[in-house]
Amino acid sequence: MRQCWRWFGPNDPTKLADLHMVGVEGIVTALHDLPPGEVWTTERINDRKQMIENADLTWDVIESLPVSETIKTQGPETAHHIDAYKESLRNLAAAGLKTVCYNFMPILDWTRTMIRTPQPHGGTAMSFDLIDFAVFDVFILERRGAENDYSDELRAIATTHFESMSEARRSEIGKTIVMGLPGANDGWSLQDVRDRLAAYDGIDTAQLQRNLIDFLAEVAPVADDLGMRLCCHPDDP
Repeated sequence: MRQCWRWFGPNDPTKLADLHMVGVEGIVTALHDLPPGEVWTTERINDRKQMIENADLTWDVIESLPVSETIKTQGPETAHHIDAYKESLRNLAAAGLKTVCYNFMPILDWTRTMIRTPQPHGGTAMSFDLIDFAVFDVFILERRGAENDYSDELRAIATTHFESMSEARRSEIGKTIVMGLPGANDGWSLQDVRDRLAAYDGIDTAQLQRNLIDFLAEVAPVADDLGMRLCCHPDDP
């Protein structure tokens, strides 16, 4: 067992050298600056690996090699994006990196409603509150049909909560949820999320599962040949 920590790259406020103070041995990270669907080149992979090794750490896990929205919805460029994914896997394997995480969550691959929730010990932690998320979904994002996805009781509580909420808190919830993973979607607006949701019109749970199976049918044999492990992240939350 090795203690490995998530690190979000050179722009992460936590520096690699600092991680030794809490016993970190390995790093879980990705090339977060590259958009999904683009090839991770050998040069970019080795540059990041060297940066980590220069801090006397090892790059143990890729989290994540992102699956593009095009692949998830089987858009027009699906074949091209899958080819890029396979090439990225080959380049990672050539650099000695063998554990790759990914997810198949639509649009936002990570959701929290509070980034800094005070804890009894005096520190802070990220948190998710379903009532706050319902407020966002129904009243802030105004996703079509959102009200039908919550029970009458939960919807009533969310309505009261929204009506008593300050404009500052409403704005904070919206920015926190749209941001997704730290640094991932800093430029997104609520309309950007609505536009991306439109790509999922007609894609229900069963169709999304079929799209996942089609994706795995293409990339899993490549990973197997390379001796790599593909790890699918569960919905979060």
